Amino acid sequence: MRVRIASEPAPGQAVNEDAAIHLGSLVGVFDGVTAPVGIDTGCIHGPAWYVQRLTARLAQVAEAQPAASLSVMLAEAIERVRRDHDGSCDLGNPATPAATVCLLRADDRHAEYLILADCTLVIDGADGVSALTDQRFGDAVARLRREALAKGGSEVPAGTPVPGKYALTNQPDGYWIAAANPEAARQAVTGVLDLHGATRVRRAALLTDGASRAVDDFGLMGWQDLLDILTEDGPTELIRRVREAEDTAKQPRYKRHDDATAVLCTFGSG
Repeated sequence: MRVRIASEPAPGQAVNEDAAIHLGSLVGVFDGVTAPVGIDTGCIHGPAWYVQRLTARLAQVAEAQPAASLSVMLAEAIERVRRDHDGSCDLGNPATPAATVCLLRADDRHAEYLILADCTLVIDGADGVSALTDQRFGDAVARLRREALAKGGSEVPAGTPVPGKYALTNQPDGYWIAAANPEAARQAVTGVLDLHGATRVRRAALLTDGASRAVDDFGLMGWQDLLDILTEDGPTELIRRVREAEDTAKQPRYKRHDDATAVLCTFGSG
């Protein structure tokens, strides 16, 4: 497996709340959740601290438990970060620092993946290019928008914080995200991809939503084009194109710019 990585903070921001890892056969992207202004998180730490701790703890777990599943590894990493708060934070607060996650681990014949919240995994397989994500996050936000309208409220613009979202965090009727509850890892979207034979996957891209917005938000390209750009020009070029689109967007999200991380994995001889 060959891996190419780029991760950049939003323009003008000194701290990157995204992260990426490449540890042998394991790769991953992480997107720290920025709490809107005025939201009490109950924690003295921020999303950048959480992402840095989670990636470091995951690396420790992967080294100590190389045969464990991705869900087990991530659950243990979340538990270790929970202890890193050292009793100084209210970890029962649903707005406690959190991160979306996409992991992939390959051996000679298969690739195991895990997705939490709105990270995206793009795969180039026998049936063409497709994108996988954890749809529960988008479904929960869409439901809240519909409920707000049904109660006579005004429509919440796409991409802006939705009231009531935190009440659905890490709940069976809401969505799951890496935060303070290891159960989230056990509720992640998981699967296995073939790397040999007629159904083999040739390429895979792991994206935070700051990178996947090239397709999702801006429609600059399709998933096939995105994979080709990553392959031919590299992840940095994809992020550069996203930045151009952010600068010229007429209706930007509540954050015009976002941290962006992209990882390309190429398997076999392709």
